[in-house]
Amino acid sequence: MKVLVTGGRGFLGKALCSYLFTKGHDPISFTSSSCDILNCESFNHLLYRTKPDAVIHLAAKVGGIGANKKNPAVFAYQNLQMGINVIDSCHRAGVKKVVIAGTICAYPKFTPVPFKEESIWNGYPEETNAPYGLAKKMLLVLCQSYRQQYGDNFIYLLPVNLYGPGDNFDPESSHVIPAMILKMYEAKVNNSNSIVLWGDGSPTREFLYVMDCAKAFCSALEKYNDPEPVNIGSGKEISMRDLATKIQNVVGYKGKITWDSSMPNGQPRRCLDVTRAKEKLNWVSDTELDDGLRKTYEWFTQTQRRHENV
Repeated sequence: MKVLVTGGRGFLGKALCSYLFTKGHDPISFTSSSCDILNCESFNHLLYRTKPDAVIHLAAKVGGIGANKKNPAVFAYQNLQMGINVIDSCHRAGVKKVVIAGTICAYPKFTPVPFKEESIWNGYPEETNAPYGLAKKMLLVLCQSYRQQYGDNFIYLLPVNLYGPGDNFDPESSHVIPAMILKMYEAKVNNSNSIVLWGDGSPTREFLYVMDCAKAFCSALEKYNDPEPVNIGSGKEISMRDLATKIQNVVGYKGKITWDSSMPNGQPRRCLDVTRAKEKLNWVSDTELDDGLRKTYEWFTQTQRRHENV
């Protein structure tokens, strides 16, 4: 299939485009200068030029707890507007299939673990990222509504927190794994004997290696055609305290870690039930967290060295 990937130049997008190509598809990515997805007319022109068989919508305004707390309106508006434009334009252009990337942040704050897809409407999301989570959850409603009224084959996936080579290490917008790696790496280089991390270390999170997620999206593109959302994850949770210890070992940082409990923890626990993905997509994650962290850190240090040599 000819597959247009929004956000195809981003973290997951690059991995997905690479994997789609190996599976015999024709992935199409684009720059923000060639198409502004926030502008419906701009995206319509892109669809007219490329005439894809399918669209995978990955483009999003994302960030960690700090970025979400600082920019709730931006996160809500941009994610909702991009999704609306993609879904409605694809309907009008007659695109055969659309895969929308949701977020685990759409789940209620106190969802029973492991999160089952049918629990997504049972409460309000965790407050620090609710604007983002609700904007993305509305795209599930749109997918199901367009399917119900027009018969469009629009599907919705719920990936967990991703990590891996190519991740975003910007301290202002990075997620937890790259943020911890960067902080410990800089402390190691600067011979700092202590670092401070947000929260009390008790919350749990689930992480998925980026190429494993790319394989899941490809499998959904090829095999899944139902209205129900599908969780995409490893099905394994780890506390922030234990994650910090793993990253500390990978980085080789010997200093002390202090937890600042005055800063927000975020959602108490996150771990997905991935039964539907196994049954419907014939997919499971392959990469263990220890191996993925090592590969991520190796990529990060190689990138740092290249920057230092410029």
